Amino acid sequence: MKICFATSSGGHLTHLVLLEKWYKNHDRFWVTFNKEDAKTVLADEKKFFCYYPTNRSIKNLVKNSILAFRLILKERPDVIISTGAGVAVPFFYIGKLFGCKTIYIEVYDRINIPTLTGKLVYPITNKFIVQWESQLKFYKNATLIGQIV
Repeated sequence: MKICFATSSGGHLTHLVLLEKWYKNHDRFWVTFNKEDAKTVLADEKKFFCYYPTNRSIKNLVKNSILAFRLILKERPDVIISTGAGVAVPFFYIGKLFGCKTIYIEVYDRINIPTLTGKLVYPITNKFIVQWESQLKFYKNATLIGQIV
């Protein structure tokens, strides 16, 4: 199985890195921001840098959609996993066009309100995961796993 991790840097990236015990034996690549934290944490990982800021930037949405199209064609991931934020949207939607499975993990710090990215990808995500029971009221078909530590 080949995994594409598409995520913002910072806390979003940290949440995915915490899953290392699960993904360490899988072929994988990362798509994230070209920032120091990401370069440091992913120093030994295969990575590609996307365009940011992603928050409500139509220009970067278009650029990241083109990037997603090219990378998915080139790398052929079986599954795309994300904790957000905006970079997940083009990768999930374009990935679905190419038959990729998608897994979205709603961020830990959104206890009482859903994220914009979560709302945008929920309708097309194969497995939607939440870390708080209160998040289930926004995502009826989500799977509650508790805190990622």
